Amino acid sequence: MKKLIVLVMTFIIMPLMAQDGAESIVHHYAARNFLAGEVSKEQLDTVLTAGVNAPSAMNRQPWHFTVARNPKLVKQIIPDAKDGNILIIVSAEPKANEGSIVLDCGLAVESIYLAAQAIGLGSRIYTGPMNTVNSKFKNELPPGHTAIALVRIGLVEKTDAVTAASNRKAMDKIVTYK
Repeated sequence: MKKLIVLVMTFIIMPLMAQDGAESIVHHYAARNFLAGEVSKEQLDTVLTAGVNAPSAMNRQPWHFTVARNPKLVKQIIPDAKDGNILIIVSAEPKANEGSIVLDCGLAVESIYLAAQAIGLGSRIYTGPMNTVNSKFKNELPPGHTAIALVRIGLVEKTDAVTAASNRKAMDKIVTYK
């Protein structure tokens, strides 16, 4: 199965993303209007593969992905979640000498978020519920791990990502060339 996923990613998904890669990355948006409905195993595997393959400092790959599919658990963490939405909780074991853990996990989160959108799913990154996850649902994480962020994925209506995204600051206000 893993070989099939790698083959699909290598020969189908990645070339499609390369053709439209910049468009998919430049015009992404945080979905708000999720629909009820199941995310397929193949879609979930593709999204998780993107997280696994994310870059990390010194290739440490400090992350762990906890996939919350149980509707009751999902709704306890994200109350407005629809049936079939999945939460991918990215956690790590904090170590004092590895200051890049949050950034490394953030790269995995972004990879998951973008991969979901590239294959037609909605995705949204959450950091607000991490205190709740780390206090009330700590037993759902691997021992010694702390939740860093989570990505909600699920079905969404087809939409224009440019108009669906919230307003952005103008580049001339936030970019300086020297």
